[in-house]
Amino acid sequence: MNHLHSSLSSEMMEKARLELNENPDTLHQDIQQVRDMIVTRPDIGFLRTDDDFILRFLRARKFDQLETFRLLAQYFQFRQQNLDMFQSFKVDDLGIKRALMDGFPGVLESPDQHGRKILILFASNWDQSRNSFIDILRAILLSLEVLIENPELQINGFILIIDWSNFSFKQASKLTPNILKLAIEGLQDSFPARFGGIHFVNQPWYIHAMYTIIKPFLKDKTRKRIFLHGNNLNSLHQLIQPECLPSEFGGTLPPYDMGMWARTLLGPDYNDETEYTLTYDALHVRENCGGGDKDMMKRSQSTVDTGTLRQTDRESSTPLLALD
Repeated sequence: MNHLHSSLSSEMMEKARLELNENPDTLHQDIQQVRDMIVTRPDIGFLRTDDDFILRFLRARKFDQLETFRLLAQYFQFRQQNLDMFQSFKVDDLGIKRALMDGFPGVLESPDQHGRKILILFASNWDQSRNSFIDILRAILLSLEVLIENPELQINGFILIIDWSNFSFKQASKLTPNILKLAIEGLQDSFPARFGGIHFVNQPWYIHAMYTIIKPFLKDKTRKRIFLHGNNLNSLHQLIQPECLPSEFGGTLPPYDMGMWARTLLGPDYNDETEYTLTYDALHVRENCGGGDKDMMKRSQSTVDTGTLRQTDRESSTPLLALD
């Protein structure tokens, strides 16, 4: 067993072989062939190219080397093209911290029946006077960066549940085409995570309208994994067992604690009364989430030193749903 598989059980290695085409005998060769393609894109700064990092991209694309390199290039290109989002891409950034403490995202402690990590978003909790959509997106991406350090999650993947209960038309009007497209680019096209399902529950008619508008930007595979349940939690339970869900989704677990994931990231310095100003240290995150080593997790954030950058006008563009 090589060091890249040292933390995986034999069952997990077999799952990677069957579902992702992962072959321990050719693993280093597969990684090197992806790394050799970097010279074809001199326009992109590949800030990290170690074995562990490239491996998560291979797993996300089922060891198709060309698709893996395309995803790797898009990962860094997205960061180059949106420097303002990643200028202070760490948990002690004020905007990211506020989003995390407001439950964006929520992360359940236990996985679903297939070992997939469950992320939840309660859309109506978006206080637009407190959190920008960009900061919520940054908090989600940072959370995924921490979680994807866990090799088992690279293999098992993620589930996202969005509860649209009490999400007002006024809130929805702030979801502009530009920022929705940005979210799709950041999550669908530029991040090495396997999403097994995106579930909408309690969505009003204007969320259906929004989905119709963004549908052309979604890959066919993504569209097939989006489920619109409405008020029918039974259809949700057919895909995710109630034993894996909190009571808000008709599950048998206790109600979700909105501060749990923020406390996991902030560790002993979590304080919901004062702003968090200490430097991000991922050690306690690794211990809580089962991720990689401390230095590896810091590198995975891929923070770019950009100097002084001007914020873009993404959130002030034309509304997706106009208010009269």
